[in-house]
This record gives sequence, structure tokens and C-alpha cells, in this order.
Amino acid sequence: MRERHASQGARRSHEFEAFVAGAAGRLLHAATLLTAEPPDDNPRARRLLTLALAHTYACWDRLRGEDPYHRARQHLATRFARSAWHQYGGLLDRTAPRPGAALGRLSPQERLVLVLRLFEGVGEEQIAALLGLPVDRVRALCHRATTTLLHPPRGPAPAPVAAKVAPS
Repeated sequence: MRERHASQGARRSHEFEAFVAGAAGRLLHAATLLTAEPPDDNPRARRLLTLALAHTYACWDRLRGEDPYHRARQHLATRFARSAWHQYGGLLDRTAPRPGAALGRLSPQERLVLVLRLFEGVGEEQIAALLGLPVDRVRALCHRATTTLLHPPRGPAPAPVAAKVAPS
């Protein structure tokens, strides 16, 4: 009996290690996009990834044919949404833009929708169900985020130069 449990535990560990080897890089990249941190300095993204993988491992035996990547991505997204809500007082608040981070100009909710929709290829209906939003709202958030990225706000206009008048 003990040997059977040990072999099941070893099999479970090997399956999970193979999953992590294949999926961790992509999940970390998605988490880094969500947090708008630089790729080489992303402690919040790494924490999100660690929590998502720990949750996936905890329910590994109950997946029963469900895609573990989908489960990990779902946990990553909901964890990010929850932490953004608590950290920024609501998903509609904007975080301070980070230098060089284009996604830093977006609100956490816009970032979440944009990353899930465009980077992960998740359908609008699935995002709406995951976040508890109407599909039209998800569509509007994605459109606004895309527009913000494609047409960034310009800096202030240069000061007018006074024309020099030649003495007569």
C-alpha cells in the first residue's frame, strides 16, 4: 500500500515538473506583462507565478482531463485582479507609469484584459466569465487599452518662440 502511494506521488511530481518545464516561462511572461515590471526585475510577477503554480500543484490530482495551463493562467489572472483591487483601491485606478513600460500606462483591469485577450488568446466570453464582467465591457476595455498603446499621449506642446523684431 505504501509503495503504491509512493509511486503515485513520484508520478504526480514528474508530471507536474514536466508541466512546469513547458509552461512556467510563458506564465512568467504573462505575469510580467500584467504587473508591467521589467523582465529582469519582476518580483511581483514571480510571486504571482509561484502562487499560481502552487495552487495548480495542490489540485493536480483533481484536474481529471482539465488543462493545467488553463487552471494556472486562471489562478494567475484572478490573483492579479484581487491584488490590484487591494493594492490600488480598485481595478479602475491607474498605477504610476514606469519608465519604458508601455503597459504601465494602462489600468490593471485594462492590462489584465489586454494580456488575456491578445497575448494569451482567451476569448472575450471567457474573460467576461472569469472577471464577472459583461462581454461588452471586456470588449470596451480591450479596445481602450489597444488605443492607448497604439496612440500614446503626447508630451506638452513646446513653448512658443517670440519673433524678433529688427530695429528700424
